[in-house]
Amino acid sequence: QVHLVESGGGFVQAGGSLRLSCAVSGSAFGLNLMGWYRQAPGKQRELVATITVGGSTNYADSVKGRFTISRDNAKNTVYLQMNSLKPEDTAVYYCNPHPPLPPSYWGQGTQVTVSS
Repeated sequence: QVHLVESGGGFVQAGGSLRLSCAVSGSAFGLNLMGWYRQAPGKQRELVATITVGGSTNYADSVKGRFTISRDNAKNTVYLQMNSLKPEDTAVYYCNPHPPLPPSYWGQGTQVTVSS
């Protein structure tokens, strides 16, 4: 069984910050690569950032320098610190391993809305 619960989204003005959390239960957290994804209305899902068990990170060009992914292996939690937010960051944010699990294993996501 795998269960992922995202939280921390909200409504912020451009330039603001948010910190997302993803609590992972089951065997998913043991997978090496965890990722944050986002999907805006009418757009395809986008991989935003990934992190290995050892802490190596990778970012989409659109968020590089503004977002920071981290993980607490003891708490089975993945975080996404988002700074200097832009209206184009507005989306529902999800966490999942990379490559992602089948649709039935996705959480409800957390909505991030950035106003201009």
